[in-house]
Amino acid sequence: MLYHDEPVYRDGVLVSRITSGMYGHTVGGALGMGYVGCEPGTSRAQVIEGKFEVDVNGSRVSATASLRPFYDPDSLQVHL
Repeated sequence: MLYHDEPVYRDGVLVSRITSGMYGHTVGGALGMGYVGCEPGTSRAQVIEGKFEVDVNGSRVSATASLRPFYDPDSLQVHL
């Protein structure tokens, strides 16, 4: 389970920390949010490329980077 402040690694280099962590019931697993810095002009693809890992209780766990919302990324559940 993720809480906050867990180290985030990209290609073995510390690049960030989890700012919010929780269990995601709609996705069936742990979710962590954090910020990975980049230079101006960096493409979306470049931001999420590489091997991401999160240190959870002393063990590095593989992670998938995403720039999209975890739930309903196409806003299909929005009702006005």
